[in-house]
Amino acid sequence: MSPAAIVVMGVSGCGKSTIGRLLAEHLAWAFEDGDAFHPPANVAKMSAGTPLTDDDRWPWLAAIAARIARARATGTPVIIGCSALKRAYRDVLRDGHADIRFLHLTGTPELIMARQAARVGHFMPASLIASQFATLEQPDTEADVIDLDVDPEPPAIVARAIAALRRRGDLA
Repeated sequence: MSPAAIVVMGVSGCGKSTIGRLLAEHLAWAFEDGDAFHPPANVAKMSAGTPLTDDDRWPWLAAIAARIARARATGTPVIIGCSALKRAYRDVLRDGHADIRFLHLTGTPELIMARQAARVGHFMPASLIASQFATLEQPDTEADVIDLDVDPEPPAIVARAIAALRRRGDLA
């Protein structure tokens, strides 16, 4: 049985949007970038180089959880790129349901910082990557999370994601 949503998670610059879009294209699912759910105040704060607090993130996560609920209600699965750095954040997205899967994109801080620094036109400065790694609670004990190394090229990462989801019985 397919999940209602796949959340592509990880620190800024790890490739959530790239992998999410490619995966959505392969599965013929919708893709939503979690950045689009941020209120303007959050974007302004991050653009200024100030890390978000939990209080900043709760409304953002609630909006993403509402999008997942719509996917569940309509039977049209969605892939969402969302940092989901803490377990509590992932729990908001789960919302008590077992039909969510998380793809945790992992890489060294050096690799991620280099990628973030090379991005053009994104509001998140590379200077906040350290705060993202500091906030990240590793999902080691969460059964609905699949870790994926971001060092390979994106098509290889997507192929690994699909293979892992199929092994789990999440995709046909």
